[in-house]
Amino acid sequence: MKKPFVTLEQLKEITKQYPTPFHIYDEKGIRENARQLKKAFSWNKGFKEYFAVKATPNPFIINILKEEGCGVDCSSMTELMLSEALGFQGDDIMFSSNATPPEEFVKARELNAIINLDDYTHIDFLEKMAGIPETICCRYNPGGVFKTANGIMDNPGDAKYGFTKEQLIEGFKKLKEKGVKTFGLHSFLASNTTTNEYYPTLAGILFELAVELRDKTGADIKFINLSGGVGVPYKPDAPANDIMEIGEGVKKAFEEILVPAGMGDIAIFTELGRYMLAPYGHLVATAIHEKHIYKEYIGLDACAVNLMRPAMYGAYHHITVMGKEDAPCDHKYDITGSLCENNDKFAIDRMLPKIDIGDLIVIHDTGAHGFAMGYNYNGKLKSAELLLKEDNTVQLIRRAETPKDYFATFDFSDILGDILK
Repeated sequence: MKKPFVTLEQLKEITKQYPTPFHIYDEKGIRENARQLKKAFSWNKGFKEYFAVKATPNPFIINILKEEGCGVDCSSMTELMLSEALGFQGDDIMFSSNATPPEEFVKARELNAIINLDDYTHIDFLEKMAGIPETICCRYNPGGVFKTANGIMDNPGDAKYGFTKEQLIEGFKKLKEKGVKTFGLHSFLASNTTTNEYYPTLAGILFELAVELRDKTGADIKFINLSGGVGVPYKPDAPANDIMEIGEGVKKAFEEILVPAGMGDIAIFTELGRYMLAPYGHLVATAIHEKHIYKEYIGLDACAVNLMRPAMYGAYHHITVMGKEDAPCDHKYDITGSLCENNDKFAIDRMLPKIDIGDLIVIHDTGAHGFAMGYNYNGKLKSAELLLKEDNTVQLIRRAETPKDYFATFDFSDILGDILK
């Protein structure tokens, strides 16, 4: 059973100052997890984790990871700007984007970030808009379906990302002609995997490709980025990844493929978001309504604005009714928000303890792609974000939005009268 990292007593104190709903993050868990990842890949001298900023774009969270030695993976102008403001420069930034606007390539070059090209045509586009750097990375898409021993993992052939192998070969040759001296290789073939096979299998594919690219193009490949895809068990009975076993699996492929090819100095990068943060965030809400019609409903003061994964994907997020952890789960509920959309549900037909108005509800595993995917439909406002510090104090790391924030983009006009004052 999943256990919250905050107690009911802590939440009662927190809500005296910060009303629900809010996202809260566990600093201790974040730091311990980052250190465990680093330990799992300590066999590789150049290893670096580039945290996927899109997962949790909060400067306080990113600073924690920076202190633990992580870089950042950015995919937009604002993510580059956020990273720059936090002191990231040069090869501490990986810029991985697609259908990239020209100004974003310009900004990435200004920061001397490692640019991860998504498409063969972007070579000429980058040269025209910002110039070609001496170090560059390219993203590989093998097409077809991606399989491990456990079966089909995903379908890269339907994904919009990456070069084909033939395009990579020609692309590396072209980039060399344009002055590139060192290369990286990147691929993302499956999302939220909960098998220890994913990274080692992907690593084997990329390691063999790196040898082939070296042999066919003469490229000096300095790093291989395994990207993200290592997931978390959202359901309490789902298997969890063993990052130490994953690291050993990648090491085995490294020693079998790259070392004999004379490429044993290649650095391994990861680009994790969900694995780094998801389990260390909760969305905390209050039960404010109950409805008895054809089904039993509990209405929260949170909605899909605060966590859209269940509405968007039908994704499962575990729910704890605080103070009733040991009570029998003998009531079947749909747990809903207040949006004018019938898919605004955090759970459907979920067996839970009896929920009373005023009960505090913890929705688990919202530390990545939780707050970040929020929006303002129905004029709903985004919640605050809090940090549970290692000393058990609580820090506000993003205030809740106000109506003034919502209307701020009309500040060029007086059409709304005093509402912006």
